[in-house]
Amino acid sequence: MRLLKVMPLVLGLAALAPTANAETLNLVLNWTAGADHAPIYWAKAQGAYKKAGIDLNIETGKGSMYAAQRAGVGAAQVGIVDMPTALQARSKGADLTGVMVIFANSPYTIYWRKSLGIKTVKDLPGHKIGTPPGDAAREMWPVISKVIGIKPDSVSWVNVAPDAKFAALQAGTIDATTQFYYLHQVAEKVFGQDMGYLKLSDIGFNPYGNSFFFNTAYAKAHADVVKAFVKVTQQAYADCLKNPKPCTESVASATSQDPNVLAGSWNLVTELVRTKSDAHPIGWFDPKRMQDDFNLVKEVFGTSDKGPEAAFSNDYLDAAIKEPK
Repeated sequence: MRLLKVMPLVLGLAALAPTANAETLNLVLNWTAGADHAPIYWAKAQGAYKKAGIDLNIETGKGSMYAAQRAGVGAAQVGIVDMPTALQARSKGADLTGVMVIFANSPYTIYWRKSLGIKTVKDLPGHKIGTPPGDAAREMWPVISKVIGIKPDSVSWVNVAPDAKFAALQAGTIDATTQFYYLHQVAEKVFGQDMGYLKLSDIGFNPYGNSFFFNTAYAKAHADVVKAFVKVTQQAYADCLKNPKPCTESVASATSQDPNVLAGSWNLVTELVRTKSDAHPIGWFDPKRMQDDFNLVKEVFGTSDKGPEAAFSNDYLDAAIKEPK
């Protein structure tokens, strides 16, 4: 039975026409591989990128800003970057163009321990928040703190490793941390009734999240390669939304992670990916939302860009690949 479930997906990707010569693409992840990257690993394992003429190398990331910098200078052709971070990076000279949205809904979530006397995010002033230096939420803290309604310098920041956020919070070396919502089940397991949290999208902070950004010069010179990459990736996300098990098993196998944990995370990833609309192809950028995100970043950081138009393009998307119902 399991073979019957997987085969239609494989055949769907196999139908993508291969190109004559494989083009090497280096993809920098936003962080270490997780459930949100499962469609990429699954498509690669099935040979879908190869069939489309792409030799895909996947590089572990060190934060959205790191991925933006790598792709922005052409050290990698494509990176997964949180949208506000990408717009900020562009203002600093990174040559980036967004070609496909992964998280249509913002994943930013703040976690704390209730036993520390933090009842709501309004109680964060005077406390220590621990994240890696390149953490996307840390980069965007001036904006986030404004939405919360506290002063940005009312908290102090402590450097912790990407995979040590919850451990540091549990150990008491920090009082709060930021994490993407798809790891919520991990926080529940670690902290139980002592867990306090807030999804920032619930209070109106909902910029686009992780998206695929190509080096702009590369994209212009290799439009056919970018379109092939995007088509395979769109199809992979669409198929994994319909049948996630082979996808989460692929990333588990490639990265030696617990497939059951990844399966649980994927259930939360779908809340960030889905738009519940088939009016546009999967991965589509809404120009109005892009303008809102641009205005948000400009207000805090300033930017040399006149508008968001150069920061994204829907031209590389396959219009026929829609979000499954």
